[in-house]
Amino acid sequence: MHPAEDILALPLWINGRAFLTVTPSFQPVRAAGQGEVLRRIPLCGAAEVSVALQSARAASAAWAALAAPARAALLIALGEALERYAAHFSSMIVAEAGKPETAAATEVEAVVALLRSARETSSSGVVAIVGEIKDPLLGVLSLAVPEWLAGACVVFRSVPSAPSALFALAELSGRCGFPAGVFNVLHGNETVVDELRLSGARLLVA
Repeated sequence: MHPAEDILALPLWINGRAFLTVTPSFQPVRAAGQGEVLRRIPLCGAAEVSVALQSARAASAAWAALAAPARAALLIALGEALERYAAHFSSMIVAEAGKPETAAATEVEAVVALLRSARETSSSGVVAIVGEIKDPLLGVLSLAVPEWLAGACVVFRSVPSAPSALFALAELSGRCGFPAGVFNVLHGNETVVDELRLSGARLLVA
């Protein structure tokens, strides 16, 4: 076995569960400023993008038909769960994004507040959101939360160098009762972004 294969590969999150896939190549996720490989992410392509979008589209009608207060209650529950694990989420952001501990904790607190007091947009359907390194969790959630509250299902492309906090939040969403297909996470490089753009999904960049 190649030494790199001993390093944990972070799954995708599709249709309400961890989605394991074997892609032609993987990218190492390194500790910020240190170079130590913490885990690997699969570099997704057209096949994985298609599966994630199918999941979101299949869930779209039922999620949009749910009353807004019911969607808001699920977001609040996710915020409460995140608050319980705030230290763990902060540590992932520190390790991967290189933020100071105080700044990482502030980012997690801001996401908790956002989930508890979301304001909806006027959209629905499926939206794709691409993360950036500055705020690997807050950046994408600031775009996603209003979309969820309005009835849209979301497919994320995680920040390639700092994907763990978003995946962990996806796992929490499953525990909080989010319907399958409402919260989907892909990993990868610009190939994923290109495939999302070609799919016709509405694309937002954090």
